[in-house]
Amino acid sequence: MKKIFRLSILLLSSILIFNFSFAQQPSFKIAKLKYNGGGDWYANKTSLPNLIKFCNQQLKLNLYQEEDVVEVGSPELFSYPFVHMTGHGNVVFSRQEAENLRTYLTGGGFLHIDDNYGMDKFIRLEMKKVFPELDFIELPFNHPIYHQKFEFNNGLPKIHEHDNKPPKGYGIIFEGKLVCFYTYETDLGNGWEDQAIYNDPEEKRQKALQMGANIISFALTSF
Repeated sequence: MKKIFRLSILLLSSILIFNFSFAQQPSFKIAKLKYNGGGDWYANKTSLPNLIKFCNQQLKLNLYQEEDVVEVGSPELFSYPFVHMTGHGNVVFSRQEAENLRTYLTGGGFLHIDDNYGMDKFIRLEMKKVFPELDFIELPFNHPIYHQKFEFNNGLPKIHEHDNKPPKGYGIIFEGKLVCFYTYETDLGNGWEDQAIYNDPEEKRQKALQMGANIISFALTSF
């Protein structure tokens, strides 16, 4: 079943990539991950629509303008080649949800987790349910995710300050492939929000959007 899913994801992604420049109708959607535990999975309401618009303009993609919402344990998870997760607080995966997420990630899906400040101690425990045999590892600055259309020679940009710590990019690598990218102490999603929400300098917002575009680009092309 895993091989069938991986083949379907690869075939779907190949078709979508081919259609990015030619299709008149949007090719596919990306989704925000809804999870249990009480954390605000719904945070940053304008972030993904802004990132989608940026990717459509800068990468010549053909994404639907609004993201979907998908639950961790839902079979609908497999409809999305890229899923984004954010929040400030508690995260809880049931056994079924962890198994579903593992099948999704090992079969060709990609998860981006952006700590919106406060979820780190929770998400590390829950991802251990998904990959008990693996740990998050910090990605080196020469990793391809930092060198897609936009160059980030020093790793992640720093969007908002919390604890006077540098931004970190962590990954879960399964059978040699990055399947989950976890951005910590950066607040990328805040940088994608409408400018009026945080009143960040436009240069900082652009850096956040560029890094977000790199993540999506990597997720859709690294098979």
